[in-house]
Amino acid sequence: MLRVVLVDDQQLMRAGLSALLERAEDITVVGEAGDGAAGVALAVAERPDVVLMDIRMPGVDGIEATRRIVADQRLRGTRVVVLTTFDTDEHIFDAIRAGASGFLLKNTEPGELRAAVRTVAGGEALLSPSVTRRVMAALATSPQPPDPGRLDRLTERERELLAEIAAGRSNDEIAERLFLSPATARTYVSRLLTKLDARDRAQLVHIAYETGLVRPGEG
Repeated sequence: MLRVVLVDDQQLMRAGLSALLERAEDITVVGEAGDGAAGVALAVAERPDVVLMDIRMPGVDGIEATRRIVADQRLRGTRVVVLTTFDTDEHIFDAIRAGASGFLLKNTEPGELRAAVRTVAGGEALLSPSVTRRVMAALATSPQPPDPGRLDRLTERERELLAEIAAGRSNDEIAERLFLSPATARTYVSRLLTKLDARDRAQLVHIAYETGLVRPGEG
């Protein structure tokens, strides 16, 4: 059973999300909070698989709350999905920078919402191709120069696989493109997470663009 915490300052929104998620036999909502600080405390208490996090809240906002959850060693198994009505580049970019594993708009279809929880809980990044390209393009064109040295510890094959991850491809798609077995592809992904000290695939995508391995429009 996947355990979810909801953090949103609107009670009606929390109630709606809870009702939608509880319709799934494999998902249960274990707690709700109305602001970021309470959300972090609830996450520590419940150790959920996924936190659905609003961005704009009084006091501690969703970006800072995400940052705190990601930094807390007690919550290494918890993933954060930022859920908001705002789809500006700034908010998406801030969410990924803070360590969020996914980004969804609040008008997401119910089935997609439940699928998103399963996807992120399974360690996958949850970024639509349009979101990925917009945010990573902003990152790649920012004044901060790329740091290719961070990839020095990777083999050529590992770099190739990292580029495939940055293109948003699944393990099965990567295996087919690189002529690997699915199990070998999964092993490579695990190795990349360890070598690059990345929390999940979303951070691997971030690193691929940040280091200049992949540039906007490629893939």
